[in-house]
Amino acid sequence: MAHSLLHHKHGEVTCMQESLGIILVVDDEEPVRDLLRLYLEKEGFQVSMALDGEEALLKVPGSHPDLILLDIMLPKMDGWSVCREIRKQCSTPIIMLTARGDELDRVLGLEMGADDYITKPFSPREMVARVKAVLRRLNQADERKNTQLITWPGLVIDNSAKQVEMNGLVVPMPPKEFDLLWHFARHPGQVLTREQLLQQIWEYDYLGDPRTVDTHIKRLREKLGAHTGRRYIKTVWGRGYKFEVGS
Repeated sequence: MAHSLLHHKHGEVTCMQESLGIILVVDDEEPVRDLLRLYLEKEGFQVSMALDGEEALLKVPGSHPDLILLDIMLPKMDGWSVCREIRKQCSTPIIMLTARGDELDRVLGLEMGADDYITKPFSPREMVARVKAVLRRLNQADERKNTQLITWPGLVIDNSAKQVEMNGLVVPMPPKEFDLLWHFARHPGQVLTREQLLQQIWEYDYLGDPRTVDTHIKRLREKLGAHTGRRYIKTVWGRGYKFEVGS
């Protein structure tokens, strides 16, 4: 829990909150970096900066960011490559920043392991809301969960450790994939629509793009199939998806 700090200024006593977390901003455009820093610090976050992909990879181990805002078009190493390299090391949440409206950019980012994306030009308030939503999912206890461990044939999901075992092997999984798998496993046999999953897992209006769900489920199926020989997540045509142990 954050503690209040007293700050004296011109004879006044104001109350300052400890940092809500460290955000690493990776963007080569100074106006964008300044804007992101302004709004994030105003909300109580600490902000670390990187101007290119190589600098970002050097800063991640040292600054231990709670979330990374990562531009796609970067000098020296593009955002997709940076995202892929970060995912080899850790599961720190990543929100991609793209100046393009191209669907391919969004899909590539998600397939590389990004948790979200924002298209430039973006609303700073929307950006802050996205950051808070991602961190809220990771940091606050979910009182609706009655158990921290779910076991199915060939599959063990440990919510307290945020860890997934498939046939006895621990399989690394980004936060959004883990949350999605955990949600499915807690509701076996229940048909879940894309819109429900966006609301329940992403926890905000995802601009009505259900393909985000499809991309994450595709990656989950590939991992489940490769390590367990089972798909688990079945498509219910025209309705959504459901978790089936026998699938």
